[in-house]
Amino acid sequence: MTPATRRILLFAPFAVAAAGGVAFYGMLQGMRTGEYNPRGVPSALIGRSPPDFTLPPLEGVETPALTSADLQNLPGPVIVNFWASWCVPCIIEHPQLMRLHREGVPVFGIAYKDRPEDSLRFLRERGNPYRRLSRDEPGRVAIDWGVYGVPETYLLDRQGIIRWRFAGPITQDVLDQDIRPLLRRWAS
Repeated sequence: MTPATRRILLFAPFAVAAAGGVAFYGMLQGMRTGEYNPRGVPSALIGRSPPDFTLPPLEGVETPALTSADLQNLPGPVIVNFWASWCVPCIIEHPQLMRLHREGVPVFGIAYKDRPEDSLRFLRERGNPYRRLSRDEPGRVAIDWGVYGVPETYLLDRQGIIRWRFAGPITQDVLDQDIRPLLRRWAS
């Protein structure tokens, strides 16, 4: 091995460490400015209309079913929430969805891989925040939307374009720091 090769091999770990440090610094700067969300899950649907779908309603509630046609030419931004009665994080986020409902924000729901009687019991016990509600028992529509798991929430603008996606429960912080500013931004 030549001395030049030894020097290159000696400094290679330092170069790798320096590149990692630069990448870490960039990530920290992105977190500081809000351009990088470490909990964010990428979605191919951001900036696009949702896929076409027609789902059956949840029998036993007076809420009409949700279809893709209901997500076009809206009076304002709407929230679409995939949820299930068996989902513990869905219980955690439910008070925030009820709060949005009381404030007049249209919240549409899709019960994901849930038995209708369980979904109905969940809503009767906790309240129904949904203006439109369907059930996706096989989970095919959720797959088309790119849902990783429940709860998962999308914000659509007036034209029905998906502008934001959140995987996980909507907490008070998410409501205040993400959803409310986005609702204001996409209201006009």
